[in-house]
Amino acid sequence: MRALIAAALSVFTALPVSALAKPSLRDVAEIENPLFAVAVAKEVSDHCDRLAPRYFKGLGELRRLKARANELGYSDTEIRAYIGSDAEKARMRAKGERLLAQNGVSYEQPETFCAYGRAEIEKNSAIGVLLRAK
Repeated sequence: MRALIAAALSVFTALPVSALAKPSLRDVAEIENPLFAVAVAKEVSDHCDRLAPRYFKGLGELRRLKARANELGYSDTEIRAYIGSDAEKARMRAKGERLLAQNGVSYEQPETFCAYGRAEIEKNSAIGVLLRAK
């Protein structure tokens, strides 16, 4: 039995560090996707005066995501670095702008944000549950 444990430990410790490294939080779908939904809902509510963010729902979701990231082994420092990264913010913004454009939303036409937001509320989507009509 000791030989088996020793062999298992030697294989584990012989792995390259990269094999043991956690993926970037952007590559963890259960974190990235809900975080993206929060970001899009905020963008929609910022550009449509007839929709408002569901602040407590959004805040609860962010707290849940942080707790889940911690459970997955990410430290608070790693989480803050991901959230605060200018590169990640730019990537998330570009991803959001693509989604909005694919759905007919235009920054020159605020009413398109409202139509998109109302459609998401109707679908009860991850984005829609974070919005409410005023």
